[in-house]
Amino acid sequence: MNGPGALGGGARAGRRYTVLAPISHGAMGAVYRARDDETGALVALKHLTDRTQSARFEIEARLLGGLRHPRVVRVSGHFEDDNGRFLVMDLIEGTDVGDLLEQRGGRLPVPEAIAYAMQACEALQYVHDQQIVHRDVKPRNLIVGGDGIVLVDFGIAREIGTGEGGTRAIGTPHYIAPEVFVGEGISPRSDVYSLGATLWTMVAGTPPAFGDRTPLADRVPGVTAELEATLRNALELMPEKRIASVTAFARALGTPLARGAGASLALSVAGPAAEGTLLEAIVKAAAGVFEAAAASIALIDPTTGELVYQAAWGASAAEIVGVRLPPGAGLAGSVIARDEGEAIPEVRNDPRFAAQIAAGTGYVPHTMLLAPLRRDGAAVGALTVLDRRDGRAFGSRHLARAGLFADLAVAALR
Repeated sequence: MNGPGALGGGARAGRRYTVLAPISHGAMGAVYRARDDETGALVALKHLTDRTQSARFEIEARLLGGLRHPRVVRVSGHFEDDNGRFLVMDLIEGTDVGDLLEQRGGRLPVPEAIAYAMQACEALQYVHDQQIVHRDVKPRNLIVGGDGIVLVDFGIAREIGTGEGGTRAIGTPHYIAPEVFVGEGISPRSDVYSLGATLWTMVAGTPPAFGDRTPLADRVPGVTAELEATLRNALELMPEKRIASVTAFARALGTPLARGAGASLALSVAGPAAEGTLLEAIVKAAAGVFEAAAASIALIDPTTGELVYQAAWGASAAEIVGVRLPPGAGLAGSVIARDEGEAIPEVRNDPRFAAQIAAGTGYVPHTMLLAPLRRDGAAVGALTVLDRRDGRAFGSRHLARAGLFADLAVAALR
């Protein structure tokens, strides 16, 4: 495997990894089999050579590190060295669907292909529930292991254009959704398209072509009219006309998906179950709307005056929930004291930033958006949204919407 910045066998990556062999290579980087020299364990290293988006890489790598689902590869860490940036992932032993298709003459029996697609739906449903889009669903990123499909290699490598909204995604031809290809945006429906294209490839032996209306059922034994209709609805060029979710896609394939197999990134402190669930839903929704890496809600403890983080979603959520700050401390304490929302473009340079607390949670943010929670005319807490996942800074234009989520959180409190 050759490419820009390709690493040979025996190369060192970071302080503790030795590259053993290439696994795959793409336009924005490569994936290698490697050894963790401290533990002896085998891992997969995703190597990204683009150095222009350091903040975005760190933000998304931390977020992916929180995913816990049996059908989703675990991201255990990230680092940077002289060769570029790396994600450390579990090495999934098995055969990717692309290789399986080559071994089996180009296509799979329809029931087997549908079973793999359903298992991919389980993974993607969990991922989408966490406000994350995979962005590179294709046969090569579905590994058939001992317990079925595992979704690997999240497409965090993407090209960033200039100006607001200038994101242009890099994907795999034939599997990338049209709206992503032309730079209009990424959503869970983008993954629906890619999964539909993957299932089409598994049963037809070739990827779908834009605008091809030749009946698939006439060409492929076992493809029913219902299955073809489902595939074509998943492959609609306009995302608004496409099957809206992997849950709906699975239902159309004939089996509803069960929930609860993975750990959510939303957490809250022990307390009234209904209130905690509502606060978890609010921080999760806020993070989704702002395309953020994390969000949290902190409330003033009336007995001590301290600020206590009650609910959080995203990177380091488990570490921040329950953390206490002295009255008025940190950016959240400052916002509560002034009873005024604030957008902070660069957190690490702000003298009010509670850097020691952040370091203790394992997550030091780049940019932050804060809104006070007001009840009976007084600030009783704060909503905090951390790090836009495109690496850009929060600004004053985001304050009004953050205030709406803060008001919603107050309504959820007893």
